[in-house]
Amino acid sequence: MKKDGVHPQYTKDAKITCSCGHVITIGSTKKELHTELCSACHPFYTGQQKLVDTAGRVDKFRNKLEAAKKAREAAATKTPKKRKKTMTEKVNEKLQKETEKTEE
Repeated sequence: MKKDGVHPQYTKDAKITCSCGHVITIGSTKKELHTELCSACHPFYTGQQKLVDTAGRVDKFRNKLEAAKKAREAAATKTPKKRKKTMTEKVNEKLQKETEKTEE
C-alpha cells in the first residue's frame, strides 16, 4: 500500500562511481553516487595501502611529530637551572662562616 507522491522514485540502474574509476550498478533512489573508496581500491580488499589525505591531515601530523622531536632534542641539550637557596640553607651558611671566624 504505497501512497502516491510520498515515496521517492526507485531506480534499478543507479551508478556508483569511485575515485579510482570503478563503476558499480545498483538499485537506489538516486541516479548517481560518488565515493572515494570501493572494493576495487580499498586496502582491506587489495592488500595495498592507499592514503586518503583529507585537508592535509597527514602532513599536519608529520609536522607535529617533527616539532615534538625538535623540542625533545632541545630539552635534552638544555642545562638545568640552579635552584635558589632556601632560608634554612642561607642561615646554616652564615652560622658556618661565623663559627669558622670564631675558631680562628
